Amino acid sequence: MTASSVSPSLGDGATLTVPDPGRVERDERLVRRRFWQKLRANLHRIPFLEELVAAYFCATDPATPYRAKAILLGALAYFVLPVDAVPDWLLIAGFTDDAAVLAAAVQTVRTNLTPAHWARAKQALSAETGEGVTGAGETEQAG
Repeated sequence: MTASSVSPSLGDGATLTVPDPGRVERDERLVRRRFWQKLRANLHRIPFLEELVAAYFCATDPATPYRAKAILLGALAYFVLPVDAVPDWLLIAGFTDDAAVLAAAVQTVRTNLTPAHWARAKQALSAETGEGVTGAGETEQAG
C-alpha cells in the first residue's frame, strides 16, 4: 500500500487523501528550479502575482503543514510546467487555468498563508518589478 492510496476517514463520511511523499518531493524540486525563471519571464502577463509569490513562500516554508505544502506545490508545479490545459502563450486566456488552480489551492490552505508570507511576496515583487510599496499597500514606480 502506498501513501497516496491511504484514505483515512474524517469521521463525517468524507475521506482525506494523503499526498504521495515522492510526488510532493518531485513537485518541490521542480518548483524551486523553475519558479523564479517563469515568473520573471511573464511578470507583465500574470495578474495574480502576489498570490503566486505568497503561495511559493508558504509552500517552501518549513513551518507549513505537510498537506498545505503538498497542495500548494501541486498548484505551483502546474504553473511552472510548460504544458497545461490552456497554453500560457495565448494572449488573455493563457494564464486563466493557472489562476484557477492557484486560487483553488490558496482557498484550500488560506489559514496557512501567514502575514509573513504575504509580506515576503510584496517585498520580492517590489524587487522584481522595480516598484516600491508604500505604507498603505499602494505601489509607486521606482525612478
